[in-house]
Amino acid sequence: MAKGRGFTIIELLIVMAVMAILLVIGVVDVSSSQVHARDNERKADVETLATALETFYDGASGTQGQYRYPSTCMIQLLHAGIYTTLPDIDQSALISPSNTDGPDDTSCTDTNPPAQSGVVISVVAATNTTQTTSGVTPQPSGINDIYVYQPLAADGSLCVSGSTECVKYNIYYYQESDSSVHMVTSRHQ
Repeated sequence: MAKGRGFTIIELLIVMAVMAILLVIGVVDVSSSQVHARDNERKADVETLATALETFYDGASGTQGQYRYPSTCMIQLLHAGIYTTLPDIDQSALISPSNTDGPDDTSCTDTNPPAQSGVVISVVAATNTTQTTSGVTPQPSGINDIYVYQPLAADGSLCVSGSTECVKYNIYYYQESDSSVHMVTSRHQ
């Protein structure tokens, strides 16, 4: 009886197992890369927003006679308000990488048309003065991928109107890689 030249079942099973292991390793690596890419985008978005806020601070002295940051009402307008307040900001920095719906906050009103039709931004105003990554509300998370802007007056109260002198701010954002909230503070603390 002549011996066949094909592969045995054991050899085929071993090859399939090795291929499956390599496939799993590749999928995990791609998923990890996507998480890090979204985290890097969030960090870059927040840095862009912080730079625009510092530019506003430096330029606000011409109209108010004092240096200040924008209030929550000036920044939280979902349509044209933020674009009017921070006209030089890259609009893509206002949209978090996994936020497709965006926040729905219309507590301030603005009659200007949106700077970019159909864009829902991810920057929302803080509703409290707690200056910790675990205490700010709303809380950024993997579920509501938002950037929380918290402008504060000299006495530590939340700046809610344009007439309030906002002397510092915090911006909070979520990082997927370590499942934590990070905070960026203003230059002028």
